[in-house]
Amino acid sequence: MSARNNEFTTIPYGPLGIITLPGCEELAQKIDSFIVNWRAERESEHKGTIAFAGYQRASYIINTEFIRFGTGEGKAVIHESVRGYDLFILCDIFNYGVTTERYGIKNIPMGPDEHYANLKRAIAAAAGKAHRITVIMPMLYEGRQHKRSSRESLDCALALQELCDTMGVDNILTFDAHDARVQNAIPLHTFENITTVYQMIKAFVNNVENVKIDKDSLMVISPDEGGMSRCIYYSTVLGIELGMFYKRRDYSRVVQGRNPIVAHEFLGSNVEGKDVIVVDDMISSGESMIEVATKLKDLNANRVFVFSAFGLFCNGLQMFDKAFEDGVIHGVFTTNLVYRSPELLGRVWYHEVDMSKFISLIIDTLNHDMSISEFLSPSKRISKFLAEKGFKNDI
Repeated sequence: MSARNNEFTTIPYGPLGIITLPGCEELAQKIDSFIVNWRAERESEHKGTIAFAGYQRASYIINTEFIRFGTGEGKAVIHESVRGYDLFILCDIFNYGVTTERYGIKNIPMGPDEHYANLKRAIAAAAGKAHRITVIMPMLYEGRQHKRSSRESLDCALALQELCDTMGVDNILTFDAHDARVQNAIPLHTFENITTVYQMIKAFVNNVENVKIDKDSLMVISPDEGGMSRCIYYSTVLGIELGMFYKRRDYSRVVQGRNPIVAHEFLGSNVEGKDVIVVDDMISSGESMIEVATKLKDLNANRVFVFSAFGLFCNGLQMFDKAFEDGVIHGVFTTNLVYRSPELLGRVWYHEVDMSKFISLIIDTLNHDMSISEFLSPSKRISKFLAEKGFKNDI
């Protein structure tokens, strides 16, 4: 048990409750198990008082049912009281492993809009009885539709405003947001953009042989200018060089809603002989990531590893299979914050980064209404971990 769990100095904000949307059951079970064990072991002279009523339970998951009718309509039903609860709603908006049936057509994968509708149903089912509602949405709904460049919708901003201003959500927790400035849509509400840097580095060091973390052996690369701030953080905490690719686009035409990429141009120091970490927030089709890795190999980089919080793999896994077989990519690290298909989990090049304990710590801390600043800026934890592994780190 983490020492952090013995440092709570406040009473719980309310009885803890976790509502799990369809597709998040596995992650929720892991989170619940951590909190149950921690609270069973935690000692406090106040645990028998009314302020701690319901503090220790066999499970904090609220029995909630999401019902679908033959037309595709649905409703959420909470089968136990949540009055006065500090509710945390866990959702995976991009889980295509959850299927539904409409008009006799079976096994239709649920899309983001349907998951988002389930989220609103869960909030509505609580009917204003909860003391506080926090939504944990690892990958932000419509996060790529966060800015306007022509006559187009601002879906992410509208969704955040609907959840907070209309439906009464108090806090939004997300991970590695595509652009965290979207929080400007809800300036008077809590929006926490949490990084996965510590867990990624830990998984990388623990799973890759012959890792050397120094400027002569390792380099971090951003696949585009939009991800530079994320990569700057990696390069700073690891004390290594930084490079980036500039996406040269054809602005004379639009293909599938965007200007197609003509070429990736590299900006940075020499990568020859170095291991390289390419960091992005998500893998969608994977085409850009593999093109970047191929360019790096052409520049005589040694091993190329991919870090991405969200591995969606919309166009399948065959491209990555070939890239691995050809020695273009040596490993892919993504989290369990979104759905991972059984096919993905069986790939030899795939490494899963488990975020369940980290989320448990955040939930447990917030339920005590205490600061989570140490989780939002993990540089000290990274430095301590690297020192324990024998790596020199000067941050």
